[in-house]
Amino acid sequence: MIQLTVNGKKQQFDGDPEMPLLWYLRDELQYTGTKFGCGMGLCGACTVHVNGKAVRSCQTPMSKAANQTITTIEGLSASANHPVQQAWRDHNVPQCGYCQSGQIMQAASLLKEKPKPTDADIDAAMKGNICRCGTYQRIRAAIHQAANGKQASNTKGGK
Repeated sequence: MIQLTVNGKKQQFDGDPEMPLLWYLRDELQYTGTKFGCGMGLCGACTVHVNGKAVRSCQTPMSKAANQTITTIEGLSASANHPVQQAWRDHNVPQCGYCQSGQIMQAASLLKEKPKPTDADIDAAMKGNICRCGTYQRIRAAIHQAANGKQASNTKGGK
């Protein structure tokens, strides 16, 4: 029996220890904000936090989640007002939106480690999160806003 905490709630898993954490979160706990993208840990759509660090849940077996604290996009902020989520809205980051939960989780982990990241820090941390719509400039601007704790002055174009 694998014990873990997901979004603040104690959980138990009594299945295949090699099953990816992604499928447990989506299929068993119904946390569908975490997305399946490539299945190989290369796109970042499945990013969650394990003990506060960004990880690819498609490549994390349940055995590695034992006794860990997992946070999904649903658990980042009960009111969806985490500074990164607010900055995302202010800068109109999402277009299709598919990658955004992974992008937000990666950015939140970055800001926890480096509260005032440089452009190079952001680029390095976010390079494993692919956005097919190409909103990378808005992503960077939103991360800087979240780091500075300010609202964007231009909420229409995210410039």
